Amino acid sequence: MAALNPHSVLVTGSNRGLGLELVKQLAEGKNPPKKIFATCRDPEGTRAQDLRNLAHEHKQIEIIPLAVSDPTSIKAAVSRVTEQLGGSGLNLLINNAGITKVNTMELETREAMMEVYDTNVVGPMMVSQAFMPLIKKAAQGSPQKGMSCSKAAVVNMSSESGSITNVLWFHLGQVVSYRCSKAALNMLTKCQSLRYAEDQILCVAMIPGWVQTDMGGASASLKADQSVQGILNTLSKLSEKDTGTFVNWEGKSVPW
Repeated sequence: MAALNPHSVLVTGSNRGLGLELVKQLAEGKNPPKKIFATCRDPEGTRAQDLRNLAHEHKQIEIIPLAVSDPTSIKAAVSRVTEQLGGSGLNLLINNAGITKVNTMELETREAMMEVYDTNVVGPMMVSQAFMPLIKKAAQGSPQKGMSCSKAAVVNMSSESGSITNVLWFHLGQVVSYRCSKAALNMLTKCQSLRYAEDQILCVAMIPGWVQTDMGGASASLKADQSVQGILNTLSKLSEKDTGTFVNWEGKSVPW
């Protein structure tokens, strides 16, 4: 089985839930990345204490402030990452930050829809655009042939709730703005895969499953460590045949 061994990784929304667990398992792996950029909106806040503790244990973790809906914040983060990489590229970008608003079809509002889209769709687009020169540099400098998540990749954390075919658990929670935003994120992923194919940058929409996090709730079917273990295992196996696809944490293809 192929190993996931990027030199550098950036994870958005890494102060809690899936993002924090991704950083943790990357840092504690057998062959951890030399640089793990763990970003969140407020690195000094109380909600980032667990992340700060983790960074204290693992020197390769660099905590960087980044609000995915703020262009100024994104630009500042790119500058810091560029400086830390010292001329190298960024191998793996994981657009994990996301929000949800629990509304029904009747109660959905323009304000809620726009806020969710701003974080879940526009944010990943802007972050990917901003870091793309570094990702391209990683692809160009790699001796590897083809595509892989160790070479150069963008992983957008999606949801099966964004599958128009499945419309998962609509009777349990309509969450219209969230579903629409994840369907849009899937299209963004497809567009990215087509645009950056010639640069040999792998782009994939990843479903983490229904996970026991602040967003997923305590009744969710998966623990965060189970989900992330599966995600990293799946990422290690992806190649050019998988770019532009919609897969879950177990590596199974999911209909758009």
